[in-house]
Amino acid sequence: MLQGYLDTTTAMPVEAGESPDILFDLGLLFASGRGAPIDLVAAHKWFNLAALKGRVDAIALRREVAEQMTADEIAVAQREARAWITSH
Repeated sequence: MLQGYLDTTTAMPVEAGESPDILFDLGLLFASGRGAPIDLVAAHKWFNLAALKGRVDAIALRREVAEQMTADEIAVAQREARAWITSH
């Protein structure tokens, strides 16, 4: 359950998620559990997408997250990243 609140006056449209910085921030959010439960699959997916969009520092964080994941979890994260790319 998300703790805190969602400020809809400053919320960005989904299209803004194509920014490598926003994708990177989503990776940090899910990797750290700040504002959302820790979700390593989601963190890997967002770091992967940020890296693909040019955030070089996302590569190391994606690798760090992957070290804590099973091969099946990494495969799920990669499929989710491909699905996101296809839909955007």
